[in-house]
Amino acid sequence: MSFAKDCTKLSPSNQYATASMTGDRLKSNELDHEPSSSLPFSNDNSLEPYQILDAFTVCFKHILDSPELESFIQKVKSDLYNRDYIAAFNNDNKRFGYASRWSPSRALAYASLFSNLQPITEMLQEPEKVKRVLCVGGGAASEIVGLGAVFCRLKEYHPNSSSRLDIDVVDIADWTMVLNHLSNYMKQNWVHKEHSLNTQFIHEDVLSAKIDNLASLDLITLLFTTNELFAEKRKDTIKFLHTLSSSCKSGALLLIAESAGSFSNITIGNKQFPVQFLIDTILVGRQGEENGPWEIISESESIWYRVNEKELTYPLKLENMRFFYRLYRRK
Repeated sequence: MSFAKDCTKLSPSNQYATASMTGDRLKSNELDHEPSSSLPFSNDNSLEPYQILDAFTVCFKHILDSPELESFIQKVKSDLYNRDYIAAFNNDNKRFGYASRWSPSRALAYASLFSNLQPITEMLQEPEKVKRVLCVGGGAASEIVGLGAVFCRLKEYHPNSSSRLDIDVVDIADWTMVLNHLSNYMKQNWVHKEHSLNTQFIHEDVLSAKIDNLASLDLITLLFTTNELFAEKRKDTIKFLHTLSSSCKSGALLLIAESAGSFSNITIGNKQFPVQFLIDTILVGRQGEENGPWEIISESESIWYRVNEKELTYPLKLENMRFFYRLYRRK
């Protein structure tokens, strides 16, 4: 059986579907002991969590009803446990299995994160301009749904304005079918004019692809992606970050998030460092000098998004998420 099938006519269901860094930069496993803050379950700057889950429930009904879903989820889990990211997403059954199981939780967390970062909400609610976003490694669609939930809520204040959100998604695996399902749903159900929200999928390895118009981007996201990139090709990943630094316009935003704690450590020589320590050094500069091309404008070493299960219904388990994030701005 294959989960890759044409999307049926989409309509919403009738039910609810559903530390700051101070002093010296942290080293080694210190992150594991950092206190955690929490994101709100819902926010006025985003669509309601049940509306976000409704998108997945409607779009993936044929997947969620399949007796084979659990077997494909287990295959993905095995590959991810072994950090074999290429194998984890090498066919549509695995991709749809992953997207139905984990993308809803991440979309909820991302919508909360986006809607609580004022520079991002100010960008998305600008009523007259076209905004361009690049989601690196965002093929599983959590990013486009999270961004769409915030943009479409803010768009309600100016439904007939000329503002538009164009999202490019680049991923090494072919997530075309998954993205099309959810993108079509958002266009049909979340915005007054379909052309005000657009997504484009780029099936490329971002470390070797030539991404057009980096200079026009307003926001780049690397959410739970940098670890994979560093694991596959560390030198090329560093080169990619330097490319962003040299190509992005002043004022552009870069949002990076990864699992908090030692899972996100990078080994250099015989020592381990948090991945954000390496990224901060590349983008911002050495501690105390901070003469790099980017500045940190918002950050957390450990933040939770917790699902309020009393208010939501979804056929599969919804995960709480603990992660760190950095929001950088190009100087």
